[in-house]
Amino acid sequence: MTQTSENVTWLTQEAYNKLKDELAYLTGPARTEIAAKIAAAREEGDLRENGGYHAAKEEQGKQELRVRQLQQLLESAQVGEAPAADGEVAPGMLVTVAFDGDEDDTLTFLLASREYASEEIETYSPQSPLGKGVIGHTVGEDAEYELPNGKKASVRILKAEPYKG
Repeated sequence: MTQTSENVTWLTQEAYNKLKDELAYLTGPARTEIAAKIAAAREEGDLRENGGYHAAKEEQGKQELRVRQLQQLLESAQVGEAPAADGEVAPGMLVTVAFDGDEDDTLTFLLASREYASEEIETYSPQSPLGKGVIGHTVGEDAEYELPNGKKASVRILKAEPYKG
């Protein structure tokens, strides 16, 4: 999955290929499609009151931002293996924690970059307070992290296994 340090983003080969494919689409067919939309809207006349033109230009801007994000991410990427199933929390793992040791108050989340965020599973970045707090701990250990208000909170790691996607 993904582990971001200061200058390096660790990706599995599968994740790297997926992001590379998305970049190829956005810089090829998607650019052609948006250029055609803009040209068609431009032919409709007065651009000041042309909603289709403005929507297409906004879409183009968002698309180009995503292209730059992907280029930057792939530039700093190091391709490696998925994390080992050794019970130690690492990016790319599905982690279950109990808040303050209360095994009735649990959270299961994917520890990965936002590139993996989906509606199916909650995703926490390795740079998030909880992410930083649990990395390197093993199943059964307690981990402490800082809340946005500056207070400390603790969780017990109940489960940590490689995410199968």
